[in-house]
This record gives sequence, structure tokens and C-alpha cells, in this order.
Amino acid sequence: MKKISYIVMLATLMLCSGCTEYTKVLKSTDINYKYDYAKRAYDQGKWVQTSTILTDLITPLRGGPKGEEALYLLAMSHYNNKDYMNAGVYFKSYYQRYPKGKYAEDCRFYAGYGYYLDSPDPQLDQTETLQGIKELQSFIDYFPRSERVQQAQQAMFELQDKLTLKELQNAQLYYNLGSYMGNNYQSAVIVADNALKTYPYTKYREQLEMIKLKAKFQEARQSVDEKKAERFRDVIDEYYSFINNFPDTSNRHEADNIFRIAQNYVKD
Repeated sequence: MKKISYIVMLATLMLCSGCTEYTKVLKSTDINYKYDYAKRAYDQGKWVQTSTILTDLITPLRGGPKGEEALYLLAMSHYNNKDYMNAGVYFKSYYQRYPKGKYAEDCRFYAGYGYYLDSPDPQLDQTETLQGIKELQSFIDYFPRSERVQQAQQAMFELQDKLTLKELQNAQLYYNLGSYMGNNYQSAVIVADNALKTYPYTKYREQLEMIKLKAKFQEARQSVDEKKAERFRDVIDEYYSFINNFPDTSNRHEADNIFRIAQNYVKD
């Protein structure tokens, strides 16, 4: 018991000692002393202490030999603390201030990858997702030979798929609304078509094309008689396009049924 108590007491003293030094650093006006402590805190994984101290040092160190590294460490401390929004601000500040700096490649990559990690669920606002795509594309443009290009591209594809999924959900919502308070089938087709044009390689392509086929079919069925033949021809064209693109689709049975019904309306 005495040994355990001694270890606890020793740990407490060490913790208090660390807190005392941190408090002393915060009150100090010695820029070099504060910067050296911030670097040690960074090496020890004390991200909050690092960012708190370096935030006060960015302006006085700017233009000096330590200014570039200080800005990079500030950005990385926020990033490592999973505060990707503030990290993005400082990463961007770094590569704008030091476009050919020592850490420019890192900053451009982590700026985009932070937004990727912080990207919300598809049903929420996608501002971070769009910003992530922009930053990652910028990283690839500036450093096309970087070993991180493949990782950046994969992150971009996932962000684009998230945007596409949001559009798929919107198209599905319009389809489910059907003829309620207007022609929502046409809106479903427009949303799906725009998503396919914007993200032609999305993994949701089959679902989007299937919604287009079903929406056009339902619109044709509910059309006035004089427009049925023309709209069912469009349905048949859509069917052939869908089957050509996805010959092994799990939706084949439903698509074939749509095709058979459509044929009955276009016979001479």
C-alpha cells in the first residue's frame, strides 16, 4: 500500500509540475521560451497546450525564422486534436503565405483531408464536403507526383459519392411524392440526370438510372392519351440505355416489366 501511495503521489507531483510550467509559460513574455515549450508540448501530444501558446505567437514570429514552422505546428496541433475546421484555416494560411515552403505539400494535403474527415452525413449541409473536394483537387494539381495523390483521389471519390447520394435521396423523394401537388416524376428525372452528368463515375449510377426509368414510366402512365405514345417511346429508349449499361442488374425483372408495358402503347 505504501508503494502504491508513493507512486500516486509522485505522479501527482509530476502532473502539478507540468501544470505549473504551463501556467508560467502562458504568463511569460519571452517569445523564444514560449515557442520552445510549444514545440515540446507538440512532441508530447499536448495539442491544446500547443495550439493555445502558438496562437499568441503567430503574429510576433511572422517574418522571422521560426514563423513558418510555428504556423505549421499550429495547424497540425488543431488537426491532431480533430479540430479540422480551425486546422483548415491555418493550413490554408500557411500555403498562401509560404506557397513553396517546407511544409506546403503537407498543408495542402491535410487541408483537404481534414475536410474529408469532417464531412457530415449526406442529409446535412455539405459545405465541408465541397470544400474538401476543392482542397484535395488543389493538392493534386500542385503536387501531381506526391505519394499521397492516390489517397487524395480516393478521398475525393468518397466525397463525390456523398454528394451523389444526397442527390439520389432527393430524386427518390421526388419519385415517392409522385403526382402530389405537381409532376414530381419530372423533377426526379431532372435531379437524377444532373447528378449523372456531374458525377458520371459514381457508384450510385445504377440507382440513379433506375429512378429515371421508373419516373419516366410513371409519368407516361399518368399522361393524357395524346402524349402516352411519345412518352412511352422515351421510356423504351431509357430501358435500352439502362440494360446496356447494367446487363446484370438486380433490377432486371422490374425493368423488363416496364419495357413490356411500354411496348403496348407504341404499337402501330
